[in-house]
Amino acid sequence: MAISAVSIVVVCMTGATEKKFIQYVEFNVSYPALEAAMKLDIDSQENDVKLNWIDMLAYLGAKYGGDFSKYKESDLKAISEKLSNGDKISDITKDMNYYSYYREAYGAVLDGFLGEYTEKSTDKDGKITETKKYGLKVYSPIAKTFPYSHFDDFGASRTYGYKRQHLGHDMMAAVGTPVIAVESGTVEIMGWNQYGGWRVGIRSADKKRYYYYAHLRQNRPYQCDLSEGKTVNAGDVIGYVGRTGYSTTENTNNIETSHLHFGLQLIFDESQKECDNEIWINLYPISLLLEKNKSEIYRVAETKEFYSISSGQASDVMEDSSS
Repeated sequence: MAISAVSIVVVCMTGATEKKFIQYVEFNVSYPALEAAMKLDIDSQENDVKLNWIDMLAYLGAKYGGDFSKYKESDLKAISEKLSNGDKISDITKDMNYYSYYREAYGAVLDGFLGEYTEKSTDKDGKITETKKYGLKVYSPIAKTFPYSHFDDFGASRTYGYKRQHLGHDMMAAVGTPVIAVESGTVEIMGWNQYGGWRVGIRSADKKRYYYYAHLRQNRPYQCDLSEGKTVNAGDVIGYVGRTGYSTTENTNNIETSHLHFGLQLIFDESQKECDNEIWINLYPISLLLEKNKSEIYRVAETKEFYSISSGQASDVMEDSSS
């Protein structure tokens, strides 16, 4: 079903002002569509006409009414060929009633995922090298080489406290597994929540995405340098997997299986940040995409803390330890 942007009336100090923003998003873009559109975007960067994967996905969203069970690779190929041949997305979509909605909604999810970035890696001697690239510049929330398992669990039933839907994505991993900042942003909140246990919330630079990482490790949940208000880089280590939560008593392990609760809230207006109609999306297909980019990390034996080599977080630590 196609969903249009709706409006609410916000009363300001200067009087009544009508303020329109999206209040509902059901992000059903499938992993095959995400992967194929991303590849077309990346491959086109060497061409005269550069494709935008969000434009193409929004076109398909409008075509399918948001139902990506209808997805056909031939549809994506057709729109990419039109754009590559010089057709404008504005001309192609001028008669599609809901294209602008899907473009804004999907953009809120995916803006900033692709772009130019500096890839950092280490050679056999421990020397860090840097390479300029274009591509996926966000990271999996689980560090490179650390195993985990997951499945599509968005909307599953939860009963602690009250009957409710699961509005995140669980990634089963061992206690102490390093948790990675998916995207650069600002730490808005840290501390205890009876549902999420030790948790951290990070807001993207454009303010549209609020990443929520929960059930972190007992006693030492966070990377030692993390603090509220701090700016973190995509790929940074921010904490460690645990099984805290489901208790009003702080620092309690009441989760049976250790895992990371990974959530993403979309925010089109600040009134949506904490309300009864928050917009949380299904991250399973996105988590599959993020598996293509995992943060390489480094452990300091003396402190047992992990730092990211991929983001440069470990650079100073490695230099100090080698001096």
